[in-house]
Amino acid sequence: MSTLQIGLAVAGGVVLAAVVAHEAWKARKMAPRQPAPVEPSAVAPQQGEVEPQLDADPFAPEAFPLPAPEKKAGMDGLIDVIAPVALEGPVSGDAALAAMPATRRAGSKPFAVEGLNAQTRVWETPMPGQRYEAFQVGVQLANRLGALNEIEFSEFVVKAQGFCDAINGTPDFPDMLEQVARARELDQFASEHDAQLGFTLRARSAAWSPGYVQQHAARQGFVAGAMPGRMVLPASEAGLPPVLGLSFDTQAALAEDPAQAAIREFSLSLDVAQVDRGEQPFVRLRESAVALAAAMDGVITDDNGQMLPRDAMDLIGSELEKLYDTLERRDLAAGSPLARRLFS
Repeated sequence: MSTLQIGLAVAGGVVLAAVVAHEAWKARKMAPRQPAPVEPSAVAPQQGEVEPQLDADPFAPEAFPLPAPEKKAGMDGLIDVIAPVALEGPVSGDAALAAMPATRRAGSKPFAVEGLNAQTRVWETPMPGQRYEAFQVGVQLANRLGALNEIEFSEFVVKAQGFCDAINGTPDFPDMLEQVARARELDQFASEHDAQLGFTLRARSAAWSPGYVQQHAARQGFVAGAMPGRMVLPASEAGLPPVLGLSFDTQAALAEDPAQAAIREFSLSLDVAQVDRGEQPFVRLRESAVALAAAMDGVITDDNGQMLPRDAMDLIGSELEKLYDTLERRDLAAGSPLARRLFS
């Protein structure tokens, strides 16, 4: 082989190596970003202590406590049709529970029964071992599925009458047309004042792995939700709805190898009526979005991909304060039991 041929071969090898190296660098650059490794404790375990498991996944769902179930609110004439039930004599909680209808809905509206506890004098959902001097049956006037209509009112009457017959009670139903008119008015108000805000965070360059998103969200106080790809920022009081939600692609969360799953965007959400104003939910939504975008090399946009500058967020915040005031004037303050029921 001549000197020229050797030189060309060497040069070709150098070029090929450079191309391979460049492609490898590009692949590494475009690979989903991974969470930082969790450093094991440098202190040796003392006698009797359990040595930490280094292969445990700190971002697995079981690593985060789920929010406690929310307590149900009692009926209220502001958002419920309520029919009092007169009794011939006290009725046990066990008998009342046995008389309950199989489903607690009339169409798409929640159906409820409450009894006046003979000992505590408190209206409550019937419980075994208690005795009740009176009952009331009710159905919700409106929710996010619409207003109570004539068919749903009729179903309510049938279910309530069946319950009353079983306990020897006599119900006093209000006029259907009046209640349906109330339902429509309440539904109109709710439709005009129902706000669900959302920010979308999009990656500027390299995508994110699920673990990378979870790690950064956990630093902002988010914990795993009940569904894959879902995280929540818990309320300050246990049992209440979360302040914020965070969601990303469910398929990425369920991938066989999550480290190779690529996420290019995720959303932060606030269901305004479900969260108490005192939690400062919009401030926390905004702060979380800004902090995550900065830490993860992302940008904040709306659902249509339009950038959300600071003045746009300021405007949203000022409009939100007006909405809070309106809800409070209607006795449906955001985060209250009645607002959570109506806007559900």
